[in-house]
Amino acid sequence: MSEATNEAYETYYVPSDSKLPIMASIGIFLTVFGIGNVLNDMTAGAEHSIGGWILMVGGLLMGTTMFIWFSTVIKENHAKMYSQQMNRSFVWGMGWFIFSEVMFFAAFFGALFYVRVFGIDWIAGLGNRGPADVVYFENFVPAWPLLNTPNPELFPGADKPMGWFGLPLVNTILLVSSSVTLTIAHHGIKEGNRKKLITWLGITVALAVAFLVCQVLEYQEAYSHLGLTLNAGIYGTTFFLLTGFHGAHVTLGTFMLAVMLGRAIKGHFSDDDCFGFEAAAWYWHFVDVVWIILFFVVYVFGS
Repeated sequence: MSEATNEAYETYYVPSDSKLPIMASIGIFLTVFGIGNVLNDMTAGAEHSIGGWILMVGGLLMGTTMFIWFSTVIKENHAKMYSQQMNRSFVWGMGWFIFSEVMFFAAFFGALFYVRVFGIDWIAGLGNRGPADVVYFENFVPAWPLLNTPNPELFPGADKPMGWFGLPLVNTILLVSSSVTLTIAHHGIKEGNRKKLITWLGITVALAVAFLVCQVLEYQEAYSHLGLTLNAGIYGTTFFLLTGFHGAHVTLGTFMLAVMLGRAIKGHFSDDDCFGFEAAAWYWHFVDVVWIILFFVVYVFGS
Protein backbone atom coordinates (compact mmCIF):
# COMPACT_ATOMS: atom_id res chain seq x y z
CA MET A 1 0.00 0.00 0.00
CA SER A 2 1.42 3.38 -0.98
CA GLU A 3 2.12 6.10 1.57
CA ALA A 4 -0.63 8.28 0.06
CA THR A 5 -3.18 5.48 0.29
CA ASN A 6 -2.17 4.72 3.87
CA GLU A 7 -2.59 8.38 4.77
CA ALA A 8 -6.07 8.36 3.21
CA TYR A 9 -7.04 5.42 5.40
CA GLU A 10 -5.76 7.09 8.55
CA THR A 11 -7.36 10.49 7.93
CA TYR A 12 -10.62 10.66 9.89
CA TYR A 13 -13.52 11.38 7.57
CA VAL A 14 -16.19 13.80 8.77
CA PRO A 15 -19.43 13.44 6.76
CA SER A 16 -21.12 16.59 5.48
CA ASP A 17 -24.48 17.75 6.79
CA SER A 18 -27.33 15.49 5.68
CA LYS A 19 -31.10 15.38 5.88
CA LEU A 20 -31.10 11.59 5.61
CA PRO A 21 -31.29 10.91 9.39
CA ILE A 22 -34.38 13.14 9.64
CA MET A 23 -35.99 11.35 6.68
CA ALA A 24 -35.21 7.99 8.26
CA SER A 25 -36.77 9.07 11.56
CA ILE A 26 -39.96 10.18 9.78
CA GLY A 27 -40.04 6.90 7.86
CA ILE A 28 -39.67 4.84 11.03
CA PHE A 29 -42.42 6.83 12.76
CA LEU A 30 -44.85 6.39 9.87
CA THR A 31 -44.05 2.69 9.60
CA VAL A 32 -44.63 2.00 13.29
CA PHE A 33 -47.72 4.24 13.37
CA GLY A 34 -49.10 2.43 10.33
CA ILE A 35 -48.48 -1.01 11.86
CA GLY A 36 -50.27 0.06 15.04
CA ASN A 37 -53.28 1.28 13.08
CA VAL A 38 -53.41 -1.89 11.00
CA LEU A 39 -53.36 -4.11 14.09
CA ASN A 40 -55.99 -2.02 15.88
CA ASP A 41 -58.27 -1.99 12.85
CA MET A 42 -57.91 -5.74 12.37
CA THR A 43 -58.84 -6.33 16.00
CA ALA A 44 -61.81 -3.97 15.75
CA GLY A 45 -62.94 -5.54 12.48
CA ALA A 46 -62.80 -2.25 10.58
CA GLU A 47 -63.43 -2.62 6.85
CA HIS A 48 -61.66 0.56 5.78
CA SER A 49 -58.43 1.84 7.26
CA ILE A 50 -55.73 4.31 6.38
CA GLY A 51 -53.21 2.36 8.45
CA GLY A 52 -52.13 0.32 5.44
CA TRP A 53 -51.49 3.45 3.39
CA ILE A 54 -49.50 5.04 6.21
CA LEU A 55 -47.45 1.85 6.54
CA MET A 56 -46.82 1.84 2.78
CA VAL A 57 -45.68 5.48 2.75
CA GLY A 58 -43.41 4.89 5.76
CA GLY A 59 -41.90 1.79 4.18
CA LEU A 60 -41.25 3.56 0.87
CA LEU A 61 -39.69 6.54 2.64
CA MET A 62 -37.48 4.24 4.72
CA GLY A 63 -36.48 2.19 1.69
CA THR A 64 -35.62 5.26 -0.38
CA THR A 65 -33.65 6.83 2.47
CA MET A 66 -31.68 3.66 3.15
CA PHE A 67 -30.91 3.22 -0.56
CA ILE A 68 -29.52 6.76 -0.86
CA TRP A 69 -27.68 6.55 2.45
CA PHE A 70 -26.02 3.20 1.88
CA SER A 71 -25.18 4.10 -1.74
CA THR A 72 -23.34 7.14 -0.42
CA VAL A 73 -21.45 5.04 2.14
CA ILE A 74 -20.42 2.53 -0.54
CA LYS A 75 -19.15 5.30 -2.85
CA GLU A 76 -17.19 6.92 -0.01
CA ASN A 77 -15.68 3.58 0.95
CA HIS A 78 -14.58 2.87 -2.63
CA ALA A 79 -13.05 6.35 -2.74
CA LYS A 80 -10.88 5.34 0.27
CA MET A 81 -12.30 8.16 2.36
CA TYR A 82 -12.63 6.14 5.58
CA SER A 83 -10.02 5.65 8.26
CA GLN A 84 -9.68 2.57 10.44
CA GLN A 85 -11.41 4.49 13.20
CA MET A 86 -14.41 5.06 10.92
CA ASN A 87 -14.43 1.38 9.97
CA ARG A 88 -14.49 0.44 13.65
CA SER A 89 -17.46 2.75 14.15
CA PHE A 90 -19.37 0.77 11.51
CA VAL A 91 -18.60 -2.46 13.36
CA TRP A 92 -19.74 -1.04 16.69
CA GLY A 93 -22.84 0.47 15.11
CA MET A 94 -23.92 -2.86 13.63
CA GLY A 95 -23.17 -4.59 16.92
CA TRP A 96 -25.40 -2.22 18.88
CA PHE A 97 -28.12 -2.49 16.25
CA ILE A 98 -28.21 -6.27 16.59
CA PHE A 99 -28.21 -5.93 20.38
CA SER A 100 -31.28 -3.68 20.15
CA GLU A 101 -32.94 -6.36 18.04
CA VAL A 102 -32.10 -8.96 20.69
CA MET A 103 -33.88 -6.86 23.31
CA PHE A 104 -36.81 -6.31 20.94
CA PHE A 105 -37.47 -10.03 20.62
CA ALA A 106 -36.68 -10.61 24.29
CA ALA A 107 -39.66 -8.40 25.16
CA PHE A 108 -42.05 -10.55 23.10
CA PHE A 109 -40.62 -13.83 24.35
CA GLY A 110 -40.85 -12.42 27.88
CA ALA A 111 -44.53 -11.56 27.35
CA LEU A 112 -45.21 -15.09 26.12
CA PHE A 113 -43.39 -16.56 29.12
CA TYR A 114 -45.36 -14.34 31.54
CA VAL A 115 -48.70 -15.34 30.03
CA ARG A 116 -47.94 -19.06 29.94
CA VAL A 117 -46.34 -19.35 33.39
CA PHE A 118 -48.30 -16.79 35.42
CA GLY A 119 -51.18 -15.10 33.59
CA ILE A 120 -53.31 -18.09 32.65
CA ASP A 121 -53.14 -19.63 36.14
CA TRP A 122 -53.99 -16.33 37.78
CA ILE A 123 -57.07 -15.88 35.60
CA ALA A 124 -58.17 -19.38 36.64
CA GLY A 125 -57.74 -18.49 40.33
CA LEU A 126 -54.62 -20.59 40.84
CA GLY A 127 -51.56 -19.42 42.74
CA ASN A 128 -51.14 -16.78 45.40
CA ARG A 129 -52.00 -13.31 44.12
CA GLY A 130 -52.48 -11.67 47.50
CA PRO A 131 -55.67 -9.77 48.40
CA ALA A 132 -56.69 -9.57 44.73
CA ASP A 133 -57.03 -13.37 44.50
CA VAL A 134 -60.37 -13.53 42.74
CA VAL A 135 -61.74 -16.08 40.27
CA TYR A 136 -62.86 -14.03 37.28
CA PHE A 137 -64.02 -16.91 35.05
CA GLU A 138 -65.30 -19.92 36.97
CA ASN A 139 -65.42 -22.34 34.02
CA PHE A 140 -62.07 -21.30 32.62
CA VAL A 141 -59.53 -24.15 32.25
CA PRO A 142 -55.89 -23.00 32.27
CA ALA A 143 -54.06 -24.73 29.43
CA TRP A 144 -51.66 -23.80 26.66
CA PRO A 145 -52.23 -23.28 23.82
CA LEU A 146 -55.25 -21.30 24.98
CA LEU A 147 -57.96 -22.45 22.56
CA ASN A 148 -60.89 -21.96 25.00
CA THR A 149 -60.52 -18.31 25.96
CA PRO A 150 -62.05 -16.77 29.12
CA ASN A 151 -64.37 -14.63 26.99
CA PRO A 152 -65.24 -16.61 23.83
CA GLU A 153 -67.79 -14.02 22.70
CA LEU A 154 -65.09 -11.42 22.13
CA PHE A 155 -62.18 -13.78 21.49
CA PRO A 156 -63.46 -17.10 20.15
CA GLY A 157 -60.10 -18.81 20.19
CA ALA A 158 -58.50 -20.99 17.53
CA ASP A 159 -59.95 -24.31 16.42
CA LYS A 160 -56.55 -26.01 16.41
CA PRO A 161 -53.00 -24.99 17.32
CA MET A 162 -50.32 -24.62 14.69
CA GLY A 163 -48.21 -27.77 14.92
CA TRP A 164 -44.47 -27.89 14.33
CA PHE A 165 -44.52 -30.52 11.61
CA GLY A 166 -45.06 -29.41 8.02
CA LEU A 167 -44.41 -25.84 6.91
CA PRO A 168 -42.79 -24.72 10.22
CA LEU A 169 -40.30 -27.59 9.97
CA VAL A 170 -39.68 -26.83 6.29
CA ASN A 171 -39.03 -23.19 7.17
CA THR A 172 -36.58 -24.26 9.87
CA ILE A 173 -34.67 -26.38 7.37
CA LEU A 174 -34.68 -23.50 4.86
CA LEU A 175 -33.29 -20.96 7.35
CA VAL A 176 -30.64 -23.25 8.81
CA SER A 177 -29.56 -24.18 5.28
CA SER A 178 -29.39 -20.51 4.31
CA SER A 179 -26.94 -19.82 7.16
CA VAL A 180 -24.74 -22.65 5.87
CA THR A 181 -24.80 -21.39 2.27
CA LEU A 182 -24.12 -17.83 3.45
CA THR A 183 -21.06 -19.05 5.36
CA ILE A 184 -19.80 -20.82 2.24
CA ALA A 185 -20.26 -17.56 0.29
CA HIS A 186 -18.23 -15.76 2.96
CA HIS A 187 -15.44 -18.29 2.49
CA GLY A 188 -15.58 -17.42 -1.20
CA ILE A 189 -14.63 -13.83 -0.34
CA LYS A 190 -11.77 -14.93 1.89
CA GLU A 191 -10.47 -17.27 -0.83
CA GLY A 192 -10.80 -14.67 -3.57
CA ASN A 193 -13.24 -16.98 -5.40
CA ARG A 194 -15.90 -14.67 -6.83
CA LYS A 195 -17.80 -17.46 -8.60
CA LYS A 196 -18.17 -19.29 -5.29
CA LEU A 197 -19.32 -16.08 -3.60
CA ILE A 198 -21.96 -15.27 -6.21
CA THR A 199 -23.25 -18.84 -6.54
CA TRP A 200 -23.73 -19.55 -2.85
CA LEU A 201 -25.00 -16.07 -2.06
CA GLY A 202 -27.58 -16.50 -4.84
CA ILE A 203 -28.65 -19.81 -3.27
CA THR A 204 -28.97 -18.04 0.09
CA VAL A 205 -31.28 -15.40 -1.38
CA ALA A 206 -33.38 -18.14 -3.03
CA LEU A 207 -33.72 -19.97 0.30
CA ALA A 208 -34.75 -16.72 2.00
CA VAL A 209 -37.47 -16.08 -0.60
CA ALA A 210 -38.66 -19.68 -0.21
CA PHE A 211 -38.96 -19.13 3.56
CA LEU A 212 -41.15 -16.07 3.02
CA VAL A 213 -43.36 -17.94 0.54
CA CYS A 214 -43.81 -20.79 3.02
CA GLN A 215 -44.72 -18.35 5.78
CA VAL A 216 -47.43 -16.80 3.61
CA LEU A 217 -48.82 -20.29 2.95
CA GLU A 218 -48.66 -21.01 6.69
CA TYR A 219 -50.68 -17.87 7.47
CA GLN A 220 -53.26 -18.86 4.87
CA GLU A 221 -53.53 -22.27 6.54
CA ALA A 222 -53.89 -20.65 9.97
CA TYR A 223 -56.69 -18.29 8.90
CA SER A 224 -58.54 -20.66 6.57
CA HIS A 225 -58.42 -24.01 8.35
CA LEU A 226 -57.27 -23.54 11.94
CA GLY A 227 -59.26 -20.49 13.00
CA LEU A 228 -55.96 -19.04 14.21
CA THR A 229 -56.15 -15.27 13.79
CA LEU A 230 -55.06 -12.14 15.62
CA ASN A 231 -58.50 -12.17 17.25
CA ALA A 232 -58.09 -15.72 18.59
CA GLY A 233 -57.12 -14.64 22.10
CA ILE A 234 -53.65 -14.39 23.56
CA TYR A 235 -52.48 -17.49 21.70
CA GLY A 236 -53.28 -15.97 18.32
CA THR A 237 -51.86 -12.60 19.31
CA THR A 238 -48.50 -13.91 20.53
CA PHE A 239 -48.25 -16.32 17.62
CA PHE A 240 -48.68 -13.67 14.95
CA LEU A 241 -46.66 -10.99 16.71
CA LEU A 242 -43.65 -13.27 17.14
CA THR A 243 -43.80 -14.94 13.74
CA GLY A 244 -44.91 -11.73 12.00
CA PHE A 245 -42.13 -9.55 13.36
CA HIS A 246 -39.65 -12.31 12.63
CA GLY A 247 -41.00 -12.49 9.08
CA ALA A 248 -40.51 -8.73 8.76
CA HIS A 249 -36.90 -9.15 9.82
CA VAL A 250 -36.42 -11.98 7.33
CA THR A 251 -37.82 -9.69 4.62
CA LEU A 252 -35.36 -6.96 5.57
CA GLY A 253 -32.52 -9.49 5.69
CA THR A 254 -33.50 -10.81 2.26
CA PHE A 255 -33.26 -7.31 0.81
CA MET A 256 -29.86 -6.89 2.43
CA LEU A 257 -28.59 -10.17 0.98
CA ALA A 258 -30.02 -9.31 -2.44
CA VAL A 259 -28.11 -6.01 -2.37
CA MET A 260 -24.95 -7.88 -1.36
CA LEU A 261 -25.50 -10.24 -4.30
CA GLY A 262 -25.78 -7.28 -6.67
CA ARG A 263 -22.59 -5.81 -5.25
CA ALA A 264 -20.80 -9.15 -5.56
CA ILE A 265 -21.80 -9.38 -9.25
CA LYS A 266 -20.41 -5.85 -9.78
CA GLY A 267 -17.06 -6.97 -8.34
CA HIS A 268 -17.31 -5.52 -4.85
CA PHE A 269 -15.79 -7.13 -1.72
CA SER A 270 -12.30 -8.40 -1.08
CA ASP A 271 -10.61 -10.23 1.75
CA ASP A 272 -9.68 -6.98 3.50
CA ASP A 273 -12.77 -4.93 2.55
CA CYS A 274 -16.05 -6.81 2.97
CA PHE A 275 -17.72 -5.41 6.07
CA GLY A 276 -20.94 -4.67 4.18
CA PHE A 277 -21.27 -8.37 3.43
CA GLU A 278 -20.27 -9.35 6.97
CA ALA A 279 -22.79 -6.96 8.53
CA ALA A 280 -25.58 -8.50 6.43
CA ALA A 281 -24.32 -11.97 7.39
CA TRP A 282 -24.35 -11.09 11.11
CA TYR A 283 -27.92 -9.91 10.79
CA TRP A 284 -28.98 -13.03 8.89
CA HIS A 285 -27.40 -15.38 11.43
CA PHE A 286 -29.18 -13.45 14.19
CA VAL A 287 -32.52 -13.88 12.39
CA ASP A 288 -31.74 -17.59 12.04
CA VAL A 289 -31.04 -17.99 15.78
CA VAL A 290 -34.27 -16.16 16.66
CA TRP A 291 -36.24 -18.52 14.43
CA ILE A 292 -34.72 -21.62 16.04
CA ILE A 293 -35.75 -20.32 19.48
CA LEU A 294 -39.16 -19.37 18.12
CA PHE A 295 -39.61 -22.78 16.49
CA PHE A 296 -39.15 -24.62 19.77
CA VAL A 297 -40.96 -22.14 22.04
CA VAL A 298 -43.95 -21.35 19.81
CA TYR A 299 -44.34 -24.46 17.67
CA VAL A 300 -42.80 -27.52 19.37
CA PHE A 301 -43.53 -26.74 23.03
CA GLY A 302 -46.36 -24.30 22.37
CA SER A 303 -48.82 -26.52 20.53
